[in-house]
Amino acid sequence: MKHSDQNTRFLAKTFYGFESILAKELKSLGAKNIKELNRMVAFEGDLGFMYKANFSLGCALRILMPIGTFRVTNQEQLYDAIKSIPWQQYFSAEKTFAIDSGLFSDRFSNSLFLSQKAKDAIVDYFREKTRKRPSVDTSDPQIRINLHLSNDTLSVALDSSGASLHQRGYKTVTNIAPINEVLAAGILHLSDWHGQCNFFDPMCGSGTLAIEAALMACKIPHGIHRTSYSFMHWDSFDAELWEKIKESALNKVKEFPFTIYAQDKAPSAVRKTEENVENAGLSEYIQVQRADFFKTLPPTASPLHMVFNPPYGERLDIDDIPFYKEIGNTLKQHYSNSEAWLISSNLEALKHLGLKPFKKVKLYNGKLEAKLQGYRLYSGSLKETH
Repeated sequence: MKHSDQNTRFLAKTFYGFESILAKELKSLGAKNIKELNRMVAFEGDLGFMYKANFSLGCALRILMPIGTFRVTNQEQLYDAIKSIPWQQYFSAEKTFAIDSGLFSDRFSNSLFLSQKAKDAIVDYFREKTRKRPSVDTSDPQIRINLHLSNDTLSVALDSSGASLHQRGYKTVTNIAPINEVLAAGILHLSDWHGQCNFFDPMCGSGTLAIEAALMACKIPHGIHRTSYSFMHWDSFDAELWEKIKESALNKVKEFPFTIYAQDKAPSAVRKTEENVENAGLSEYIQVQRADFFKTLPPTASPLHMVFNPPYGERLDIDDIPFYKEIGNTLKQHYSNSEAWLISSNLEALKHLGLKPFKKVKLYNGKLEAKLQGYRLYSGSLKETH
């Protein structure tokens, strides 16, 4: 295994459309040789930096450490390639492991077969070297191995994160269609949220946008509530260095002189948000209230940075177009001098807001194509947009 002070190449995986903001996040943390790829960003750093990336990044889903690239055209070559990797340098036979495979090749029938063949090679490697065999655990493995086969090129990486980094550790309850935490952080970055004013999510669901906004405004590492990562099970794990990295990141936390308002008209959503905000330890920054956006005035007279994910027909029994028209009218009538950002996968309904976006970004919310649109609300925008 490489020493902790040597630089290694890593890959940070993310969602479509987030590559440039993840690259910026990595740069601000101190990564070297950053390169944007498709749904991921390559970078270099030492062992401590890899810990810091897992602990601090908001827009990464997982951090991979590549350990081998091979040309394989059949299953024998695949088996031999995997078995040739010095697995003992990375983890011991006592650890449980699982394999995640991505397959973009005509030569192999499915990714499950790929994982099975690789598993056999790893188990045989350990049996021959140590007379012990590691166990496979697909639900909660200590070690995760990532295989990517594209045509004839097999890339093998160790997944340093383990469970996806969107699992922050503060959410015990969610609503029907919660927004993914990494998606929320990315949306906030794209909306240029830096904690520069009051923040408002008028349809907060389970509170994800408000919580991620508070973490960003206070410069709190996104992984602060998470207790386990796969790298803790690697042979190279340096517990002392890990504690130092966390302490150093927490020293950068700052006060936030404004308020984050989260509201929803559904009592169940308000309860869930309150619980998640409390779990995240952010009650002093986030005010949660039950209110109907269409029937109440803004929570404060000062300018707001608004970001919300309006419910849509599949999630609630509502007719989307009149609902979106009402959102547009409410924004125009009551929210002048504020900025509003909406993420929606109902692209047709978005056109009925009656407002002109100054920025549009194509994203995916799960499998659904979505748009994030930003609107500047001026005192006269009711006249200007008709």
